Amino acid sequence: MKMQAPAWFRLSGRWAVIPMMLIVAGCASTPGGDPRDPWESYNRSMSKFNDAVDDAVMKPVATAYKTVLPTPVRTGVGNFFGNLSDVWSFVNNVLQGKAEGSLHSFWRVVINTSIGIGGIFDPATEMRLERHREDFGQTLGRWGAPPGPYLVLPILGPSTFRDSVALPVDFYGQPLGHTDNIRLRNSLTALGAVDVRARLLDVGNILDAAALDPYTFKREAFLQKRRNDVYDGNPPGDEERYDLEEGEPGAAKAPAASASQAQ
Repeated sequence: MKMQAPAWFRLSGRWAVIPMMLIVAGCASTPGGDPRDPWESYNRSMSKFNDAVDDAVMKPVATAYKTVLPTPVRTGVGNFFGNLSDVWSFVNNVLQGKAEGSLHSFWRVVINTSIGIGGIFDPATEMRLERHREDFGQTLGRWGAPPGPYLVLPILGPSTFRDSVALPVDFYGQPLGHTDNIRLRNSLTALGAVDVRARLLDVGNILDAAALDPYTFKREAFLQKRRNDVYDGNPPGDEERYDLEEGEPGAAKAPAASASQAQ
């Protein structure tokens, strides 16, 4: 009799291929100037690919979504997916030992699922129950795992090696990952992605217009955000940065001159 691996293992295994592919691609890349981004050549190429896909598919669909659906409907869609994310946030808050975050996430799910009609409405926020977003990448960071090199994933965008390794766990932990109806699961996943992209339309246009180098700007913004996410907005002392000009805050100090040079 042929034995099959559990469904969650087969599903996670497919997602686990992504970090391994990135390792192979990254090892073949030329190291960049920023030690946090040793695979900059590969990352820039993948960013251009993602931008092309976004311009051709995601941005037009998100624009149509925002144009066609009225604001109350889009708000309900966002609330629904936010309620689903609170379930996994509760688990990660527990794993990180965050009592307040765990309690808030738990009661948000209970209240919004019941009173909020499946999460379409968000009465929990009106009750001052804050949303504490947590994922397994943050949990690993809280446990002491370093972020590792900066990576740009196909379609998914900016990430780090740590967050890429956490992807299979995050996918399996989300309620949608346990939906047996594949068509429904894929439809909801696509709807969630379009809803997120629609909310970022204006922000994306501003960033692209303001940044001289959009790639570097997005990388710095992402790494800073993830660092703040792990430490709840209170990261330890800033590390020295080698991508900044001397004299800028956080820039690495120049080596002291020798006695012969000083004379």
